[in-house]
Amino acid sequence: MDVLRVENLSQRYGGLQVLTGISFDLKPGEKVALIGPNGAGKTTLMNVLTGLIPPIAGRIFLLDHDVTRLQSHTRVSFGLARSFQISTLFPHLSLLTHILLAIQGTQRTRYQMIRRMTAYPDNLLKARELLELVDLWEEKDHPIGALSHGKQRHMEIILALASRPRLLLMDEPSAGLTRVESDRLADMIHHLVGDSTVLLSAHDMDLVSKVADRIMVLYYGRIIADGTPKEIQADQKVREIYLGIENRGR
Repeated sequence: MDVLRVENLSQRYGGLQVLTGISFDLKPGEKVALIGPNGAGKTTLMNVLTGLIPPIAGRIFLLDHDVTRLQSHTRVSFGLARSFQISTLFPHLSLLTHILLAIQGTQRTRYQMIRRMTAYPDNLLKARELLELVDLWEEKDHPIGALSHGKQRHMEIILALASRPRLLLMDEPSAGLTRVESDRLADMIHHLVGDSTVLLSAHDMDLVSKVADRIMVLYYGRIIADGTPKEIQADQKVREIYLGIENRGR
């Protein structure tokens, strides 16, 4: 059973066609990178898959459930999680509060507002385990806005993993990171994501080469290549596109 299946997905903004007939599938445990130049439609595709915007055509299946018209929070219940290109954290809330909210947000107790979150010892234990994975347990009471940009990026991944997703979407996770931070991010993805299927959009080809076992190339809203990293590197059309972009910038 595919974790994600996309059939003839299309999207436009006014008269601008952003996605055209996108079709692909993701197998259990696959780590797939989505690459392409700025304006190719990568973030739009992520937004449609997440349910932030509806497609104008096509269908989306998550674990064989048709989620095309379902809202974002309902897709989460089917095992979808996402990290964003721009940080979406609450700067004045502590690290621990962020983690506890993420854990409880997928449980039946999420509507029980009277009891303190710390009244759920299993959640507190899970929060500690997650924070210790990124060496941030000692900073659990600090406001998340006090962390470096790199550590905030790591926290976003931990928050996405708190719901134990079957499918994790990551939109430019290394944006704004140093090379050392990006390398650590690649290690985190390898060691923390586990059996979850990952769809990663990125410009950072070093990160892609370290994480992805398959690459899809998006160009003007269409997937023009899909294969292993070695196959994509050898694809003449892909080489021409990226070489042309490089030459225009000189």
